[in-house]
Amino acid sequence: MSSISGISGTSTADLLKQKSKIEEGGVDFAEHLKSALNEVNELQQNSEVALGDMATGQVKDLHQAALAIGKAETSMKLMLEIRNKALSAYKELGRTQI
Repeated sequence: MSSISGISGTSTADLLKQKSKIEEGGVDFAEHLKSALNEVNELQQNSEVALGDMATGQVKDLHQAALAIGKAETSMKLMLEIRNKALSAYKELGRTQI
């Protein structure tokens, strides 16, 4: 069975390494958020280039263009869900009485 190149999973070991970096005073939450937003922005820009190439007929590999568009769409949906959860948590904290 052949593997799909370019797609990698996140292992538990990787997550634990990231957790230990955070606990050791590594990169703070704002930096992680900024990094994630920059990555989503980069995927969106790649998607726009792929769409432009498709519109002008300059696309060399339609499959790669479709993958770029799909990645951008999925990352944007994920970022919106994270934003919604963060806003929900913030509102819940605001309703908490001390």
